[in-house]
Formats: sequence, C-alpha cells, structure tokens
Amino acid sequence: MDRLLELTALAERSHFWFRGFRWFVTPLLARAAEGRPRGRILDCGCGTGSNLAMLEPFGDVYGFDLTWRGLAFAHEHGRRRIARASIGAIPFKTASFDLVTSFDVFQCLPDAVEQAAAREMVRVLKPGGAAVFNFAALDVLRGSHSVLAEEVRRYSPARARQVLEGAGLRIERLTFLFASVFPLMLAARVGHRWRRPGGEAESGEWEITVPWAPVNGALSAALAAEALAVRVLNMPIGSSLMCLARKPL
Repeated sequence: MDRLLELTALAERSHFWFRGFRWFVTPLLARAAEGRPRGRILDCGCGTGSNLAMLEPFGDVYGFDLTWRGLAFAHEHGRRRIARASIGAIPFKTASFDLVTSFDVFQCLPDAVEQAAAREMVRVLKPGGAAVFNFAALDVLRGSHSVLAEEVRRYSPARARQVLEGAGLRIERLTFLFASVFPLMLAARVGHRWRRPGGEAESGEWEITVPWAPVNGALSAALAAEALAVRVLNMPIGSSLMCLARKPL
C-alpha cells in the first residue's frame, strides 16, 4: 500500500484517470453540498490528501487515513486537519459533519469491517447530510493493479446498494464511471491475468504511471466528454461506481 501511495502522489496531478475522476465527482459534490454553505466535510481514507483540495470549495475539510505514509504526503503539502484512524472506528462525534466522502477505500476493507465502516460514516453524518462514494467496480477487472492496491473485492451496483442501504443511507444517484475507457481497461486486465495467472504487485505499477503525453491527452479528452454526459446520464458499464447517498432526517 505504501508503494501505491508513492505512485499515486506522482500521478494524481496529470494522469488521465485522476483527471477524469475529478471531472466526474466535482459536480456531484456540488449537488451534495447544496443548501449547506461552508459545512463540515470529512474525507474517510484521505490517502495522500490531494482530494482534500478538491473538497475545499464546498466546506471546511477534515481527513483521516490509516497509513502513516499517506498522512506524511498530506502533511508535506500543508494539510493539518488530518488524523490517523480506521474507517471502522472514526474518531469524531456523532452527527458532526454535513458531508462525508470515501474514494476507493471500501474495496480494500476486510469483510468484517465493510459494513461497520458504512455505519460509522453514517454515524458522524448529520441528519439530511450527504455521503459521496467511489468504488472499484466489477470482478472482471481484477488484475495486477488489484494486487498492488490490496483489493479485497470489486463492487457491483447490487453490492454497493446492499452495503449503503444496510447502513441506513438513501441512495440518490448510482452510476458507473470510465465507460469510455472500459474496453481498454478490460483488455489490459484480462491480458495480464492470462499472462500472469498469479499476479504480481510490481507488475501493476504501469497502470498508475502517467502514459506518453499524446496517449494521456487522448484518454483525458475521452473522459472529459464522458464527464459532460455523466451530468445527465448514468453510464451502463465502467471500472468505477460513483454514488451520492443521504442520511434521512
């Protein structure tokens, strides 16, 4: 996991995937924060802290992560409202945040922690507050990156609904993302499994390395177009699932 965080810190400014992720999630964050100006926001599993900057326009942002390496990156970049903690035991008061987020964390949680983590996020959320999630999607996309990221599972829409509704959330939006690059990702992941049936963490590093500039630009353009479509349409397939849910009043 430390190696993944190191690679992420190098890639997240310009890699097409991270660009696309920000384009996808920012409009949903604006919808989630609507009516709660400068509310309190908690990023659960903040990693290197880069997503805290994305969240700052929508409120006062706090974050926590279990890895010392991730927190060190965040601290080096001026993040101070961060803590070391587990998502299964969030160290904040009940009903103390207007918005909680979790980006690509749940797929790495042990089965015994998965539901408890969702309940903890709901606990710290104010009634009527929103929760925004991004999950790695579809078992068919398991590959070398899954080994590097220490994934326990990948999500279907049904499993995401089961976990979030089981914690007491009401889902407002659930859609696949990265549909435009899904065929390339599927071919790469299936090809890797065929060549290396056991998988190796190191062999997944190429996926989080910024591609050759023309390739990175073309894939970024495809995701920019998809991000416009996602504002009004749900994608039928993709490598991620994005969800907006709300805690009942």
